[in-house]
Amino acid sequence: MRELLVDTRCQTGEDGRTVDCRYYILVGEMAMSGGMSCESYGVKVVGADGEEASVPNLTVSAGRIDQLMELLVRNGVTPVTLRDVVEDWL
Repeated sequence: MRELLVDTRCQTGEDGRTVDCRYYILVGEMAMSGGMSCESYGVKVVGADGEEASVPNLTVSAGRIDQLMELLVRNGVTPVTLRDVVEDWL
């Protein structure tokens, strides 16, 4: 699986601490019927403290994963909240 760095964001948390996150699109292969395969896309968020969360194989649409990534970066989603946000997005 390949990881494509999309953005890095520095923000201030509710407790006043600075939170740095790196946002990645994950690119993998998804098996299809008939022995074919296609690219699948997921997301990953890594915090400055090394904490990370990822959700692979969310979609085969490059446009949809771009929309999700824009949402994650714009709202400063952290590794802790990534799964909840993705579940709501689905």
